[in-house]
Amino acid sequence: MADSFDIGIDRLKAMAEPTRLRLLALLQGGDLSVKDLTTILGQSQPRLSRHLKLLTDAGWITRYPEGAWVYYRLSDAADIRDLWQATYAHLGKGSDVLAQDQDRLVRLKEEQRQRAQSFFDDHAARWDALRADLVPEADVEASILKVLGKARVDSFLDIGTGTGRMLVLLADLYRQATGIDPSPAMLKVARSTLIEHGINHAQVRQGDGHALGIPAQSQDLVALHQVMHFFDDPRPMLAEVCRVLAPGGRLLIVDFAPHGVERLRSDHQHRRLGFDADEVSRWLSALGLSVEPVKTLGRDQSTHHQQLPVHIWVARDPRALVDAPVLSNASVLA
Repeated sequence: MADSFDIGIDRLKAMAEPTRLRLLALLQGGDLSVKDLTTILGQSQPRLSRHLKLLTDAGWITRYPEGAWVYYRLSDAADIRDLWQATYAHLGKGSDVLAQDQDRLVRLKEEQRQRAQSFFDDHAARWDALRADLVPEADVEASILKVLGKARVDSFLDIGTGTGRMLVLLADLYRQATGIDPSPAMLKVARSTLIEHGINHAQVRQGDGHALGIPAQSQDLVALHQVMHFFDDPRPMLAEVCRVLAPGGRLLIVDFAPHGVERLRSDHQHRRLGFDADEVSRWLSALGLSVEPVKTLGRDQSTHHQQLPVHIWVARDPRALVDAPVLSNASVLA
């Protein structure tokens, strides 16, 4: 009890400074870099870095390095969020300073959104050429929602998040989510996507699918949406996914069925031209997962233009079924 009391006092002391209160108010809405914060607050980087370190040490915020950049975010811990919301409700009302900070944040995010859109527009020709051969995204997404159902989960991990589309599509299914991607440029697009859709219970991070840096058995739902074909052998990545999958958790995989479109290797850096449904199911079974019947889209022979078929796999960690009465987060929230 004394330790909890002392920690609470230290947190309140760390917060009780005008600049640090302004920082917390800005960071409650999502990820911001030191450069973002210096632009909004008009203060020097060394000064803000000192304030950010104090807030990090006190547990208020979390620090995420991303290449040469560092992003900060209000802690996801429930006690931190509750304490901040109570403080903000008391201090934030009628504050001209905080309101002006928010106005500058909105303008900054719009500038970033436009830059991200410019990046995506520069690559649009390649994407459009590929889409002509694909099953319509709306059909794939409708099938994803159908196979996953409406049961809510506590934590969702989107590996190879790209534009962040899966974080948007499944936003109603999770309490909190993380999208990882190795490309800083794509992460900027994903952050812009989350802002555009008003999603503040998801975040994106730079990361490697083979070494996720995420605690074991912590994720109720993991997605690999059009990711595996970028790897010669995706099995090590699948093993890493199984490490972080919670008992009773599910893995969603969406990827191409076998095809012969060689230009995807040269133009889009695909390493594998699709996957056999049974082969991937055997991989997942060998990892101890229970695999549901595979769904395949894009094999309608009645169309004049043959689309590249897409497989959808859903596999579940069966431990919750065996180790009852221990329930996963997914079971509790369903």
